[in-house]
Amino acid sequence: MNSLSVNLAGVELKNPVMTASGTFGSGMEYSEFVDLNRLGAVVTKGVASVPWPGNPTPRVAETASGMLNAIGLQNPGIDVFCERDIPFLKQFDTKIIVNVCGKTEEDYCSVVERLSDEPVDLLEINVSCPNVKEGGIAFGQNPAALESITKKVKKYAAQPVIMKLSPNVTDIAEMARAAEAGGADVLSLINTITGMKIDVRRRTFVLANRTGGLSGPAVKPVAVRMVYQAAGAVKLPIIGMGGIATAEDAMEFILAGATAVSVGTANFTNPCATAEIVEGLERYLEEQHVEDIRELIGAVR
Repeated sequence: MNSLSVNLAGVELKNPVMTASGTFGSGMEYSEFVDLNRLGAVVTKGVASVPWPGNPTPRVAETASGMLNAIGLQNPGIDVFCERDIPFLKQFDTKIIVNVCGKTEEDYCSVVERLSDEPVDLLEINVSCPNVKEGGIAFGQNPAALESITKKVKKYAAQPVIMKLSPNVTDIAEMARAAEAGGADVLSLINTITGMKIDVRRRTFVLANRTGGLSGPAVKPVAVRMVYQAAGAVKLPIIGMGGIATAEDAMEFILAGATAVSVGTANFTNPCATAEIVEGLERYLEEQHVEDIRELIGAVR
């Protein structure tokens, strides 16, 4: 039997396929289409210390080979999440990764501390949030800020910490090294690329927020390149994401150096995408006569 299991900072996943934060909720809606037991992990939508209303509408727009979103990390807050979402996910034989967001270092640390007693497996820290104390620049766009928040979060974390890197930087390898220096256990990348769409008939912005995060197949070549660069810069396991819709897409990231992959925008067009990718990876190993997918992590250098 070909093995799809992979290890992220001591957490064993049955396969490398997981959901991307913000595209799958906590799996409740998708559980009607996908057997969550088939997935390596479910990554939840971003969770903050208090409920966030998100941005004004419209906040989603289609683009060529992708989409723009400016949801603004709308979420019900950590209390509702712990009472409602964790018990739901504990019904399934899959790992639970909680995505954490905040506007200050204290915001992040309060959520991480609250989750220390909860039965979740890993924490993914969304450093693409604007740091309100530093004039709104994202934590993940400044190496010193990224290293600082990683160190602070690690002090409160009972679970391994994944730092989710922003692609809106000049040098992704520098950011990867900053997260590693701060004590990150795992890296995930890429988050969305900042984009804009204008309605030429109405002569105004399509999104109320003006800009949004570009995701989907359009960003995949950028994402594969950044995963490759990050994998060459650090010794941490990497979760690759950005435009993954098929098993072939997932294998590109794994060959570039990713230990696991997250599927995001594809869930909107095909709710069964994650399960189909797991099946596709099983077929790929058989066709390629590879016994263990770990043999292929970073095989292209």
